[in-house]
Amino acid sequence: MDLPAHEASRLIAVVTGRPPHAARKEDLTSRQSAALAALVARRLAGEPLQYLEGSAAFGPLEVAVDRRALIPRPETEGLWELAVAALGDAGPGTTIVDLGTGSGVLALALKHAFPAARVIGTDDRDDALALAAENAARLGLDVEFRCGDLFDALPGTLLGRLDLVVSNPPYVAEHEWDGLPVEVRGYEPRHALVAGPTGTEVLERIADDGYWWLGVGGYLLCEIGENQGPSMELAYGAFDRHIRRDLTGRDRYVVARKGSPCCV
Repeated sequence: MDLPAHEASRLIAVVTGRPPHAARKEDLTSRQSAALAALVARRLAGEPLQYLEGSAAFGPLEVAVDRRALIPRPETEGLWELAVAALGDAGPGTTIVDLGTGSGVLALALKHAFPAARVIGTDDRDDALALAAENAARLGLDVEFRCGDLFDALPGTLLGRLDLVVSNPPYVAEHEWDGLPVEVRGYEPRHALVAGPTGTEVLERIADDGYWWLGVGGYLLCEIGENQGPSMELAYGAFDRHIRRDLTGRDRYVVARKGSPCCV
């Protein structure tokens, strides 16, 4: 078995249903051994471990993941932490939106943090929304999921009334696609990663439209590429904004707040 020991233990746990610390290869039946061999072959071919396990941890939650949506990453968990800190508290009148929700992980984690708030996740892919709805049902979290392109999925009654918008949008440039690891470009959905020729196309649309959807004092937080900080400073110029770094010290988030209206 040519896998790191921790990955092998996790795959043994998949076929046995036991926790990784209690799963041993020596205890496998012949059928389980065959199932393990198939999983190992898929992993060695590059398939992400989380897809093989069928789930991923994110903050306080464990969500189902498959090829319908991106695998949640530590950088996106950092976005959730920044959003929770920015909002601070949320009563029944608070409305939170997760644009491009994918597996629903950000929307669900925000509903977990702010149970009294109205939380909406939008996505333009029915298959991703189906996965998000499955996760919400399994976790018992009441999140609304709407199909549409970014803010187009929202009812017009929310225009100018959102308290918090978060997004982990596509921010990879087309020319960067071939340079991504095989376990990313070979398995995860391209449309959720590649934004266009520059990689900033979706982030710029969110900035332009988000200003009008937010209420005064509302927050807009997005995950960005490590080289996009300066361009996002400009794109989010209508807001009070700053660029925050991830745990590796790279530019990774734009945190924007809508101040008092001056031109509305």
